[in-house]
Amino acid sequence: MEWPIFFIGIAATFIGTLAGSGGMINMPLMLLYGLPVHTIISSNKFANTLSSFSSFYVLLKKREIHFREILYTAPFTISGGIAGAFFTSRINENTMTYIALFLLIFALGLNFLRKPKEQNSGENKMKKRLYPLVFGIGAYDGMFGPGQGTLLMYTFLHQGFSYIKSVAYTRFQTFLSCSGAFATYAMAGIMNWTIALSLAAGSIIGAQLGVRFASKLSFAHASWLIRLITVLIIIQLFYSLIF
Repeated sequence: MEWPIFFIGIAATFIGTLAGSGGMINMPLMLLYGLPVHTIISSNKFANTLSSFSSFYVLLKKREIHFREILYTAPFTISGGIAGAFFTSRINENTMTYIALFLLIFALGLNFLRKPKEQNSGENKMKKRLYPLVFGIGAYDGMFGPGQGTLLMYTFLHQGFSYIKSVAYTRFQTFLSCSGAFATYAMAGIMNWTIALSLAAGSIIGAQLGVRFASKLSFAHASWLIRLITVLIIIQLFYSLIF
């Protein structure tokens, strides 16, 4: 067990479940820990597959969501995850490091987008025009990941879903894209199982803590949480770029 990776998994997935930016925390920390970029990404996909499903299942059992309306997005999200992972697995380590730094900055910029307001419209159906969007976000998640949850949260909140329903749907989409990506990385032989299992163990705990806390969190509180995380991420990102 890699204990630093285990605790990174708890903290990052707890925050990611609530605000959708867990990868923005564990990616810089794991880079600072000295791990190769491909190992970090493939380990994240494995950990997120397990943790996202565990948190989604809790909300499904509580009947916070309707499952059928997002099931139709599954082929788009899974194929997106596979496509992103296929692209990344064919890039050498040096090139991927530069791409990772660029995408970290891009993902950080997502946190400065104006947050949508919770509408509570009672909307239950996923519109078909969103299918290409979930494919694109799934591909980004399979290729890299940080900021993917934030993009999905924006998508579902703009759709008119409540905060807790947006959390549930985001976790389900994350499970789908990470499943496709993880399978692709595993078949390509890009897995460090010690790192992956340590991160997964921490991520499952973090997801369970987060999903239980989410029902007690108002939308206004979630917005403040996202802003606070953004400030911490800025500090962490500058530190990783300098050192």
